[in-house]
Amino acid sequence: MISVIILTKNEEKDLPGCLESIRWCDDVHVLDSGSTDSTVEIARSYGASVSVNPFESFGKQRNYAIDHIPAKYEWILFLDADEHVTPAFLAEMKSRISSAAADVAGYYCCWKMILEGQWLKHCDNFPKWQFRLMKKGKARFTDFGHGQKEDQIIGRIEYIREPYLHYGFSKGWFAWIERHNKYSTQEAVARLKEKPPFRNIFSAHGSVRNPALKSWLCRVPGWPLMRFIQAYIFSLGFLEGKPGFIYCVNMAYYEFLIKIKMRELKRNK
Repeated sequence: MISVIILTKNEEKDLPGCLESIRWCDDVHVLDSGSTDSTVEIARSYGASVSVNPFESFGKQRNYAIDHIPAKYEWILFLDADEHVTPAFLAEMKSRISSAAADVAGYYCCWKMILEGQWLKHCDNFPKWQFRLMKKGKARFTDFGHGQKEDQIIGRIEYIREPYLHYGFSKGWFAWIERHNKYSTQEAVARLKEKPPFRNIFSAHGSVRNPALKSWLCRVPGWPLMRFIQAYIFSLGFLEGKPGFIYCVNMAYYEFLIKIKMRELKRNK
């Protein structure tokens, strides 16, 4: 009923948990981008098909998967190695696609961000939406910041409101900070280059509203501090204890990196 495609590079730590959570699927594909650890061996040990393509961006990598991986089923779920499918998420996926109208191109999905075994519901502004479940031939992806968003939609997109799990800090803070230093450069370039219309801030759809909010709010003086105050105080992040505080501080730092890199890019230009 559902094919699964997982993007990987050096994911030997996270991939087993992801693959365990999709034992129900008989069509799992891993698209690797040049792992030097045991990622590929682990994928094959679970019976997954493995393809390799050099990584340029998330949007391009997902489009490569659409174009070159022979998915068995009509519906394709895209996962990252640090994400787990829960039984409840699987049940809602099956229910929604079994009753989907002919013009449904796919579904926005949301996640529970997990840090030190705790769901950061407040700090992470749950729910956040990404286009992850698509009907074959009905959509593509385009790059946005360090990530991607839906593109060339044929039909309409609905929502799966039951979340999956996202272990975004499973490799520790050293890896997170190193990764987000790179991401902040990509975000700075994107926020300068792509400025969504102000009216998008008021859209009912998170995938339209959130890029606009990021692009406009980062231009507000003192935005990194405001980002901390919003998440930790107004969104009740303080209820999530020390993990919540650490997360909010680092997200504010991430926004600070984006802001100073935007400033440098404008000065150099």
